[in-house]
Amino acid sequence: MINYCKFKVLIFVEIRDMIQNTILLLFVFLNVSGFSQGQSQQLFKSEHGFVKFISDAPLEFITAESNDLLGLVDPLKKTFAFRLDVKTLKGFNSPLQQEHFYENYIESDQYPTASFSGKIIEGIEFETSDWQNIRAKGILNIHGVDQERIIKCNIRLINGVLEVKSAFTVLLADHNITIPKLVYQKIAEEVRVEVQAQLTREEGSH
Repeated sequence: MINYCKFKVLIFVEIRDMIQNTILLLFVFLNVSGFSQGQSQQLFKSEHGFVKFISDAPLEFITAESNDLLGLVDPLKKTFAFRLDVKTLKGFNSPLQQEHFYENYIESDQYPTASFSGKIIEGIEFETSDWQNIRAKGILNIHGVDQERIIKCNIRLINGVLEVKSAFTVLLADHNITIPKLVYQKIAEEVRVEVQAQLTREEGSH
């Protein structure tokens, strides 16, 4: 009788432990799955990033700017995509110069957008609001021509906003943009591009 009672107690303890372990495993699984799902949806978006290009040639200095850069960054997957409607670039030194830029150089009717998309090489530290130096590797498309580029950037996450800034150069010849001999001394063969963007968490992401 005593052995039978001990046996029942042992069975009860084993069943209780199995139930507790099952509940614990289920709890861990649900939390990990929820965390992973939430992290994968962490997207940051900008619709009004700033772009400036500078042509510093021997006979003329030209700048143009846009506040309509579109951007999307997933800092956990380390992916990004930026796109600009080139006709939003305004400035230049005259309306005629702007018209020539659209029609003769960038050919905006045929190639209306410029873009850069790819992956961030380094990881982003979320525990600090300091600026971090990273490299973005991807395809830069201008004038319909793709070029693989690695571009240095500064990035930081502060108060829920992902801030990005960068400056790099573009050789016009790399994108089949030709400079007529008549204005060869007025347009630089290599232009400087400056980018600044503030990206906010996209609605529905975690």
